[in-house]
Amino acid sequence: MFDNLHPDLLAGLATLGYTESTPVQAEAVPVLLDGHDLIGQAATGTGKTAAFALPILQRLAEQKESGNRPGGPIALVLTPTRELAMQVSESFKSYGRPIGVRVVSVFGGQPIFGQIKDIKRGVDVVVATPGRALDHLRRKTLKLGTIEVVVLDEADEMLDMGFADDLEAILGELPDQRQTVLFSATMPPRVAAIARSHLTEPVVVEIARPVQSAEDTPKVAQSVFVVSRAHKAAALGRVLDMESPESAIVFCRTRVIVDQLAETLNARGYRAEALHGGMSQEQRDRALGKLKNRVSNLLLATDVAARGLDISHLTHVINFDVPTEPESYVHRIGRVGRAGRHGVAITLCEPREQRLIKNIERATKQKLTAAEVPSVDDLRSRRLKITENNVVEALSQERHDDFVAIAERLKDQHGHNSFEIAVAALRLLHEATAPRSDETEIPAAKFGKDQRRPDQKRDRSRRNGAPRSDNGDRTRLYVSGGKRSGMRPKDLVGAIAGEAGLAGAQIGPIEIKDGFSLVSVPTDSADQVIHAMKGVAIRGKRLTFRRERF
Repeated sequence: MFDNLHPDLLAGLATLGYTESTPVQAEAVPVLLDGHDLIGQAATGTGKTAAFALPILQRLAEQKESGNRPGGPIALVLTPTRELAMQVSESFKSYGRPIGVRVVSVFGGQPIFGQIKDIKRGVDVVVATPGRALDHLRRKTLKLGTIEVVVLDEADEMLDMGFADDLEAILGELPDQRQTVLFSATMPPRVAAIARSHLTEPVVVEIARPVQSAEDTPKVAQSVFVVSRAHKAAALGRVLDMESPESAIVFCRTRVIVDQLAETLNARGYRAEALHGGMSQEQRDRALGKLKNRVSNLLLATDVAARGLDISHLTHVINFDVPTEPESYVHRIGRVGRAGRHGVAITLCEPREQRLIKNIERATKQKLTAAEVPSVDDLRSRRLKITENNVVEALSQERHDDFVAIAERLKDQHGHNSFEIAVAALRLLHEATAPRSDETEIPAAKFGKDQRRPDQKRDRSRRNGAPRSDNGDRTRLYVSGGKRSGMRPKDLVGAIAGEAGLAGAQIGPIEIKDGFSLVSVPTDSADQVIHAMKGVAIRGKRLTFRRERF
């Protein structure tokens, strides 16, 4: 499978079931083993984590054998999100278990002091988000003088989330003599600029998504429901009621949304499980096991946490949040419609996200069918049909004498005819089995020719580092850090985008005062932001986020 890898690593890979390399691994691993810098353009799901992890582990194995192992970490991997950081860490541990690799994950949302203790115990590989890595550097709890390899994983995502300055600061602390690896699904000018500045004569590896033959192409019915943000959760419940999926994954942008939706859907009567990077491995295994064993029929997951899932009986993929990259959309819907089976892909899209849908249609060369959110009457008809089907199924089964006797007594002693008895029984059955009544209509929404507000000019400049581009009400949040702590607008934008999953365009205006800051977010995202930012450090300080008090 891989030439020149340490025998212990090869044995470990065989135990994990790796029998052959993916295209990106076949091209990247030899280049990295030879010590070259590398630019890898490869989409999610192509096996790129192993492509950079295995050469790093090979370097570690050789150092241990020769006795030349340096005292500090030899590799730093930077990722855009905590979920991806956790997944990359788990991959390193799995691949490197035979050689005793020590891996520490460093990201926000967890107490920094526990991470400091882990680093002090000794570490070979540090996997970090840029913001938390910078916090450790400023505290001098993470030293990079022994780093021999740095990996920028999903570089385009890190830049989109506002981490450009953090990346520059971190790269500036690394030794000049190092191997630098950059992976990115896309190669916009900003990513190319970082590559020019920080990589030396890199080898470029570009992996195109394999073209499927007609018979291998998944048979997936794709549709999009345009719905306002305030009504998305209700629309999701109604779509699920209408579809009655055998097994479905609902993709969400953040773990906060995953937890909230899981609670909402369980209250609606679904057997829903959550899956995200904030859960322990045991919790994630249990959630996935319930879906695979058909104990639950609905999994709510973040993109990163759901990577690598293969559920044979999956019938539906639902995008609660439109993916920002067409590649993510293709990867998601590829989980249904396999082996010639038909699958369903549904996307809930806010009116302002029309551009994202057009990008997906352009990339997939397919038109997504526009659909209307089911009405109250649609839902009522669907539930009545389910009751009818249940009765038809019961009629095909054996008769039960107890119920025959009841029907005869109702007819003979109470004077009801058979039709009246059947109608009453159907009503009781329907009320006992149908979900609770949903009598609130969801307002219609649709794409417009121009989704900007009337007062928003095409070239309207950013205000204090972040544009305001939502269609709803705004809420200002108080942040307990300002000019005296070195706070900058881009610090807030990057942190909120990374932790709460908001797009940068949704954050702002921002006011930086001496002792505090004020940041505007969409009203329906305010609680999500406050929850997500608990315990998160910005510029080395843990801050409080709350609604502004007047």
